[in-house]
Amino acid sequence: MDLITLCDLEVRYRVGITAEERSQPQLLLLRVEMEFDLSRAGATDDLADTINYQAVVDRLLSFGEQRQWNLIETLATDLARAILAEFSPRSVTLEVKKFIIPQTRYVSVTLTRNKSHEPHP
Repeated sequence: MDLITLCDLEVRYRVGITAEERSQPQLLLLRVEMEFDLSRAGATDDLADTINYQAVVDRLLSFGEQRQWNLIETLATDLARAILAEFSPRSVTLEVKKFIIPQTRYVSVTLTRNKSHEPHP
């Protein structure tokens, strides 16, 4: 299994149960693992044969503009669907880390979604 991993990408999204919590974007960290066959890219040394991770980063940085979520579970699902639709990995595993409970380092949600199991729009 080949993976491209983005580790602890800093994003700022409006997410939380209360309106007060959603009133300002808050720091979240994203860990994104995209399963993709890298054998062709390894042979050709051509960006066209892989996932352009800078393009993924750019998309995730802008993903929260003009949007908000109550739950990080919903946010993670939306992010996974967007990555699958726009960058076509075989699967994506996504962890969203939120820093809301002072007694913990963070709270996180992790999910895995496969391209073959996602509904078509």
